[in-house]
Amino acid sequence: MVKIKLKRMGYKKNPLYRIIVINATTKRDGAPIQQLGHYNPKTKEMKLDKKAALDWISKGAQPTETVKYLINNATEEGTLNYKPSTKEKLSKKAMAKAAAEKEAAEKAAAEAAAVAEAAKAE
Repeated sequence: MVKIKLKRMGYKKNPLYRIIVINATTKRDGAPIQQLGHYNPKTKEMKLDKKAALDWISKGAQPTETVKYLINNATEEGTLNYKPSTKEKLSKKAMAKAAAEKEAAEKAAAEAAAVAEAAKAE
């Protein structure tokens, strides 16, 4: 079986990857059948021959999950269409505090609605 996967390059704590087509039984850093491009996860820089990758997939090559993501998010020129996350990451403590504040606000709103309804009834 032929796979499309990442071949790790670079040095310690600074990975660079080549996107390669390789036989599934060979090692990760073995000799590839074809090199399709490269990817730098730190700078989100990528260059990919998308046409060749899709051609290999049509021939039956199985891409790994990461390579599938990269191919799906690649532009026609082969660069990565990266969208930075706008969601703010919070710690468990901060999430618990935000949930408590939300509950307190909902409780205050319910009490205000009850007072308004009681005043309306009178």
